Amino acid sequence: MEGREGWPPRGGVGESGVEEEGDQFERLPDEVLLDVFGRIGDVKALGRCALVSRRFHALVPLVDSVFVRVDCVISDDPAPSSAGSTQAAAEGGPPTARGRGALAHLARLVLGGIVRPIQALGQILSPASATVSRRSAAAPPTAPPPTAGDVSHHSPSEVLRSFKELRRLRIELPTGELGIEDGVLLKWKADFGSTLGSCVILGASSVSSKPPPPHATPPSTAADSSAASPDSSREPDELGNIPESLYTNGGLKLRVVWTISSLIAASARHYLLQPIIADHSTLESLDLTDADGQGVLTMDKRQLQELRVRPVSASGNSHRTLMPALSMRLWYAPHIELPGGQLLKGATLVAIRPSEDVLREGGGVEVAGQTGASWILDAFEEPYRTAAQVLLKRRTYSLEMNSF
Repeated sequence: MEGREGWPPRGGVGESGVEEEGDQFERLPDEVLLDVFGRIGDVKALGRCALVSRRFHALVPLVDSVFVRVDCVISDDPAPSSAGSTQAAAEGGPPTARGRGALAHLARLVLGGIVRPIQALGQILSPASATVSRRSAAAPPTAPPPTAGDVSHHSPSEVLRSFKELRRLRIELPTGELGIEDGVLLKWKADFGSTLGSCVILGASSVSSKPPPPHATPPSTAADSSAASPDSSREPDELGNIPESLYTNGGLKLRVVWTISSLIAASARHYLLQPIIADHSTLESLDLTDADGQGVLTMDKRQLQELRVRPVSASGNSHRTLMPALSMRLWYAPHIELPGGQLLKGATLVAIRPSEDVLREGGGVEVAGQTGASWILDAFEEPYRTAAQVLLKRRTYSLEMNSF
């Protein structure tokens, strides 16, 4: 016998066929493989790919589009001094002369409720405190991206350090920072350079589905559209004043809390992204989202470059970016029926921009240069884009807030 039973003979068809066929991936040019890796995107999957071969090991760090899903949150009890310093920061920057004491008190309440989530966010994004691996030695600079088993135990800064040509980055946190009750809607989107560029907040005190009337035919698209877009001729009668319930039932206080909370969450995310931006000079687009769909922070190429040139100003001793003086526009509707029968009660839209930008450009907060008010609608996907469109037709209320 030429070999053991069941083994192909040496030099047989099976062995020679493999040798003749070779590795088909070796025939693909680097550009094709990089395009495939870029379409994969997920940093865990790319970590696995880097272990396949030496060629993959060398190509994976050249991928220019990466998605990092943070699925491990390490939270510690906050130090009293940290909470105290954050509270002091709120006291030092009252939003406006009118109602200064009340809004400062609200800021303290809000800050007290989200101090721990922001500290957990810092532990996720900060390379100094997010590592829970007990390995004493750090990976050398030439090492491939961490493998799938290690990704959850490192901060995004460490995971991304091996990528040398990164242009587009998206990071997803496991949850939003703001704890809200079931049935309450709160979404925000903010863009930053070295400081806040703009922020849009959409909230509703409750979200429910309208039950279909008995023996009724399914509503058509046209009917839904008319329900979501009320006749503009009715608006002066409906919106001469904000409904009294907005004051008597604590609705106005709730919306102030939504606004301050969203701004603080956005500024905390922005502050903690600095190490990633500093490590990747090729970065052109950065999105920081969360799995709950609560908030989105975006930075484009111009804003990223602005941050590299002009350092971030921190707010006191807190780990968040200092907010400039802000001009805000608020729109409110007691209820909105969206396409599909979804009902928003106490629907509120808030558009925020730095007061300095508004004064320089003119035209109001909702008009941002040549883009007009489209930046407000573009902040949300359907059906919430329709809700924002409806609210923009309502009466506008102006608010001002000092730097904090």
